[in-house]
Amino acid sequence: MSNCRKISSCYLLWLGLISYTFTHLHVTARQWSSSGTSTRFYDFKVQTMRITKMCKSKDIVTVNRMFPGPVIYAYEDDKIIVKVTNETPYNTTIHWHGVQQRLSCWSDGPSYITQCPIQSGQSFTYKFVLVKQKGTMLWHAHVSWLRGTVYGAIVVYPKIGIPYPFKKPYKEQIIILGEYWHKDVVQLEREALDSGGAPTPADAFTINGYPGPSYNCSNNDVYKMEVVPGKKYLLRIINAALNSEHFFTIANHKLTIVEVDGEYTKPFTVNRLMIAPGQTINVLITADQPIKKYSMAMGPYMSAKNVSFQKLPAIAYFQYTGTTPNQVVLSAQLPIFNDSFVVKTVMDGLRSLNPVNVPMEIDVNLFFTIGLNVEKCHSLNPKKNCKGPNGGVLGASVNNISFINPKFSLLQAYYNDINGHFTEDFPDLPLKVYDYVNGAPNNIPNDTQSLIGTRTKVLEFGSRVELILQDTGTVSIENHPIHIHGYSFYVVGYGTGNYDSSTAKLNLVDPPYMNTIGVPVGGWAAIRFVADNPGVWFMHCHLEIHMSWGLSMAFIVKNGKGKMQTLPPPPAGMPMC
Repeated sequence: MSNCRKISSCYLLWLGLISYTFTHLHVTARQWSSSGTSTRFYDFKVQTMRITKMCKSKDIVTVNRMFPGPVIYAYEDDKIIVKVTNETPYNTTIHWHGVQQRLSCWSDGPSYITQCPIQSGQSFTYKFVLVKQKGTMLWHAHVSWLRGTVYGAIVVYPKIGIPYPFKKPYKEQIIILGEYWHKDVVQLEREALDSGGAPTPADAFTINGYPGPSYNCSNNDVYKMEVVPGKKYLLRIINAALNSEHFFTIANHKLTIVEVDGEYTKPFTVNRLMIAPGQTINVLITADQPIKKYSMAMGPYMSAKNVSFQKLPAIAYFQYTGTTPNQVVLSAQLPIFNDSFVVKTVMDGLRSLNPVNVPMEIDVNLFFTIGLNVEKCHSLNPKKNCKGPNGGVLGASVNNISFINPKFSLLQAYYNDINGHFTEDFPDLPLKVYDYVNGAPNNIPNDTQSLIGTRTKVLEFGSRVELILQDTGTVSIENHPIHIHGYSFYVVGYGTGNYDSSTAKLNLVDPPYMNTIGVPVGGWAAIRFVADNPGVWFMHCHLEIHMSWGLSMAFIVKNGKGKMQTLPPPPAGMPMC
């Protein structure tokens, strides 16, 4: 890795001298302090771009007219400064997914949670430090459904001189999974919410922006990764998809997982994996097969019942040097769409690389049910607006409370003690106790409605928190990727059925450290973290339609003592609502 490390180091240090036309990434890079950390400057222009996929053209929102967007490269403990200028007619924000934002909650990015959106023609500069963080993360828009096309990778290398905990790969490759629609994604969200029913499935899946030959008019719209026989590669796999989870595999090759959500794991090998939106998985792969073309496939994992979804996979080529253009591609075998055993196999194998400091004594015990709801129809035009089950309106909730987005930044309201934008009464437990998986109320829509509100849960600084996330079967049991902003957490346990503390098996030695956990279909996940980062932190399902329906809430973590435990004032230039 020494040569690769030197190359990466030089690349990062000299990006400021390389023309913007060539890189579209850095504006400049300079030393930040004598401690060896650097400040890395980026200029993000949110712009529309004409794109053609499957023989149809449309305008999409991008950053710097790149799809996927530019990569943020850095080293552990670097300071990142990104000026975001909105040149589109839409409101926008950028969320730095997986970045823990230590004392920089103002730069977290979710619209109306930590900031008002950046309006058309306006700019905002995000500033944060990658405190003790390394690995693969992502950035994406966090307003409306713009993250359908506004996304990119964050690659954070270990400090110079610190090797990876595995044998150095010959090369690294970013693999970003996505979804693509012929319609405008903002319009798609409006249509889904107006209809009261399910959203339109994606027209295609994509790998690094390419759909591949499964789709109409796309035989040449294929991503190709050329590999040298006998060499080992590190794939940084990111799921940036909007509304579905995905399987990933490469024909005739094994994937050795070495990192999840920016944290090293004990290496373990699988033939295929499931990765949910918001998750990142780094795998090692060796080009140890005959010199041929192999398909790299991405297909849907759909755990819910009676849901329409795109069934055709995205295909890329993992092709050996020396193959001919017309050579037959060896096909990858994806699991069937609802194969939860593959999901369990990956979760069973995830362990932190070394023993970790899991909170053993718990100060705050939380139990959150998550799932879908069906609200009663109150529209004067039910055929148009009430297309949910039994003529109802689909919704989603946490502890049967659907989150209502405020019209003003929660963080600004909290920091400045402005009343009327939220309450501090989110319940620690469900308001009703029942058989969540098998006996959930389902007399749709008469007893499947949720409460609504912008409710928050307040945590004292330093609180040791255990949170049980319980899937419910009100409409359908389903795998839910739950993301918490500002924190990673230890996934100390998970299982099927209803959580039972007397029988649940917990790993308190080397659990994985994640920022997005797929709560198993018809099951539960137990996570632990210490609330040591003050601010307002969004928790939500990373299936965008579920968040639009209200499957989210917010934590308020109070200040501790002293400067290093106190959220600083807002930076200059915060967007106005």
